[in-house]
Amino acid sequence: MIDPKTYQVIEEAIKRPPITHDPQRQSLKAWAMYCLRDRGFMVTYAQTGDFAIETRGGDKIYFKVTENTTDLDSQFAWIVWDSTNKSASLIQPQK
Repeated sequence: MIDPKTYQVIEEAIKRPPITHDPQRQSLKAWAMYCLRDRGFMVTYAQTGDFAIETRGGDKIYFKVTENTTDLDSQFAWIVWDSTNKSASLIQPQK
C-alpha cells in the first residue's frame, strides 16, 4: 500500500520542479525522472511503464508520461504536461 503522502511529494516535485521543462532540451520523461530524483526518489527502469520509483516500503509506482490526457491506462501513475500552461500534473493509478 502506497502512503498518500508519497503522492503529495511526487506532485510537489513536478509542480515546483528544480528546473523548468524545456521540450527543446529534454524529453518529458527525462525531466520527470530528474525532478523525482532531485526529491530523493529512487527512479528505476520499468518494463511496463516509462519508469518506476521505489518507495521506502519496497513498493513500486509505475509511471507513464504524456501530453495528451485521453485514453490513459488507470494501472499507471501519469505525469501529464500541459504545454499551454507550461505545467505538469499527476494522475494517480486507480488500483
